[in-house]
Amino acid sequence: MTGVAYAASPAAGAGAGAGIASFIPLILIFVVFYFLLIRPQQKQAKQHQQFLGDLKTGNKVITKGGIHGTITGLTDSVITVEIADNVRIKLSRAAIAGPVDSNTAAPIKKAGG
Repeated sequence: MTGVAYAASPAAGAGAGAGIASFIPLILIFVVFYFLLIRPQQKQAKQHQQFLGDLKTGNKVITKGGIHGTITGLTDSVITVEIADNVRIKLSRAAIAGPVDSNTAAPIKKAGG
């Protein structure tokens, strides 16, 4: 009988507080992952979507496949890129990796992103 009395005693309620305290490290790990991994990646994706929306004829771009060219035509989903004299290819907007820096011929990386 005394075993049942100990199980129902107020001291057993302290175990519930310890259970919540055991989740604090897990919550802290999630917060760290959010600020170090998830949030910067979302910010970079948002910047890329804005870049794709701001494309216009004459911009020099690089594709995800590594092809450098100049935009000669635009529609909502297709971009025409001139990669050499009179050589044009049609690409999906999603295939554009970013702008090309004319000095280094490499994609421009934003600082802090």
